[in-house]
Amino acid sequence: MTFFADQPVSAPAPRPRRRAPRSVVVGWVLLVLGVVGTLVVGMTPAPYVIERPGPVFDTLGSQKVDGKATPLISIDGAKTYETSGQLDLLTVNILGSREQRLNWVDIALAWFDPAEAVVPLESIYPEGVSDKQVDEQSAVEMQNSQQEAIAAALRSLDYDVRGSVKVAGVEKGSPADGKLKADDVVVSADGTAVGDLDALRELISKHADGTPVSLVVRRSGVERTIDVVPAVAKAADGSDTVAVGVYTSIDYAFPIDVELKLDKVGGPSAGMMFALGIVDKLTPGEMTGGEHIAGTGTIDAAGEVGAIGGIRQKMYGAQRAGATFFLAPKSNCDEVVGHVPSGLTVYSVGTLKQAETAVEAIASGKGRAALPTCGG
Repeated sequence: MTFFADQPVSAPAPRPRRRAPRSVVVGWVLLVLGVVGTLVVGMTPAPYVIERPGPVFDTLGSQKVDGKATPLISIDGAKTYETSGQLDLLTVNILGSREQRLNWVDIALAWFDPAEAVVPLESIYPEGVSDKQVDEQSAVEMQNSQQEAIAAALRSLDYDVRGSVKVAGVEKGSPADGKLKADDVVVSADGTAVGDLDALRELISKHADGTPVSLVVRRSGVERTIDVVPAVAKAADGSDTVAVGVYTSIDYAFPIDVELKLDKVGGPSAGMMFALGIVDKLTPGEMTGGEHIAGTGTIDAAGEVGAIGGIRQKMYGAQRAGATFFLAPKSNCDEVVGHVPSGLTVYSVGTLKQAETAVEAIASGKGRAALPTCGG
């Protein structure tokens, strides 16, 4: 019997390993380090905040308050009239704060959206001012703007309106700390009677040289003279301002009851649109003619319309809400030109009367070509 043995099979010789060139290894290391570095830098807190379009409110309409539809403008003591169309006020949402910083990834994404703006943190939240203080000041500004809007609207309709400036609060460590108190009524400054906030600010601004401003205030029914040396401080928009360190409000004696309701919104920029809404409700006929009109601008009791922040974001907010016409403060025109969203026609106004004229021209369809625009 013959036995056959398996022939031994020789194992293949191992292939020599080839090392990657040093340049390739270095390249991969640098790539990984670059990615990690980018991620680290991207998540680093940035000294910027983002402005983007916020909620839109129709001053002729209502909003939900505690689950109930509540008119933005309620009037008692005078005949009111039916309205149509919309008179929208615009808001801006601020993303980020000194206490809740955004990272560079957030900032980079915002750069590519024309409806958003990247602005220095300091311009919204000045150094040494807490987020809470900024919010409190913003709430006071809204309250004041509403009072100014009512006064401007009623005066434009020939109502007799008188006002007084009241201390709403005092900043700790400010020049007024320990001298002025909440609920003090400012009667005069340097011997000049004070009936509105602009007059008081102008008188205080003359003391940037460190000299005291002489204030007569009424406290608990008794008038007293108090000297305060103003200081140069940062305003909410980051600019320098001469101030004594108080939050002020304006108290007007209105001949009729006008109540404005707008929850969780601060700042003074809704003033003009509130004033237009009041005028529309107190005037026979439908001022808008059914048109959808939006706008923005501060207003004082004399009816002067002032500049606001975030106008580009507000134009985009108006466009997205369906408005076809937009009223902009003429002092904001340099920010408007070249940035108007498609489908939106912008007219510039400097006073409440000009705003009323613009709305009436838009409503009738006549005279629109004669209305001033930011382009000329």
